[in-house]
Parts: sequence; C-alpha cells; structure tokens
Amino acid sequence: MDAVHPEDREFVETWARSIAPRGNVIDAGCGPGQWTSFLVELGLSARGIDLVPEFIERAQRTYPRIDFATGSLNALEVPDESLDAVLAWFSVIHHEPAEIQLPLQEFRRALRPGGTLLIGFFEGPIVEQFAHAVVPAYRWPVDELSDELHAAGFELDTLQVRRPPGERPQAIIVSHRRMRILP
Repeated sequence: MDAVHPEDREFVETWARSIAPRGNVIDAGCGPGQWTSFLVELGLSARGIDLVPEFIERAQRTYPRIDFATGSLNALEVPDESLDAVLAWFSVIHHEPAEIQLPLQEFRRALRPGGTLLIGFFEGPIVEQFAHAVVPAYRWPVDELSDELHAAGFELDTLQVRRPPGERPQAIIVSHRRMRILP
C-alpha cells in the first residue's frame, strides 16, 4: 500500500467507509491481497479472489487471517444478491472489450440491489490493448466503460480521472446496482 497513490488510497477509503458497517465485499482480482487487507483494516468483511494461484498463495502467506481463493471474475461463486460491494481494482482491464460484460454481469448478479461497484482502470481516448506486466490489458474511455456499466445494470455515482505527467492516465468509477436493467 506504500506504493499506492495517495489520491487512490483516499478515494477507496472514502468508498469503503460509505459501505461500512455492512461491508460484505469481494476484492475481485485481488492480486497479492493488499487492497483486501486494507478493506479488512477498515472494518469490512472482505475477501479476495484472483485467477492467478501464485497471487492467492502470496496473499494467504502475507495476510493469513483473510479469506482468499483462486477464482474468476466471471464466476464469483457467491449467492445472488449476497454482496454489499465489489472492488475491481485494475482487474477488468484484462478482459477483452467483447467480453467486458461477463464480469460486469457477474458483479451485478452478486450485488444486492443498491450494492456498489468500484472499478479502477487505465483511461484512454479509445479502447485499445497495451502490453501489461501480467497479461495484455485495455485502456477504456470513461464514457465507453460507463456505457458498459449502464448496459450491465449499474448507475454511475462517482468518477475520478487522473492524468499524471509521464504516467498512464487512470480513472475510477463508482456505480451502484439498479433494481432492474433498463433498456
């Protein structure tokens, strides 16, 4: 967490405090688990999932009191409407644009009505693939990812875009699950 930009940390903390004390949260694409631990430290009931077994093994070693499991963002393996929140911190960036609805629909299924979703992603003028440390990733224009969220049954709550000089532009969208999907 020491390497996290202070604005990101503050944004996620404010979001997390808005869902406490309920706070049944999945950190979807948790990587080595630092954000999951951060959410637990804030008093939420958080667990992490990631597709990469090595990340989960590291998370379990580093944070042995927190629940981590290998799993897909496309199949969270939780009952319908059982979550208060989902954190998808730079994890849906690895879904091809044609498949972005798979995790978004799964998040909607798992969230209770009104449940909240926070997505961190790389922002750009067009949807485009780029080389990433783990596997290829995609930049998204804020408007296009917002449209995808809307199509999946989410309503935009908050948006932050940061374009630091010499770094990839980044964005955060917080949205909530609508009661029903609108046309």
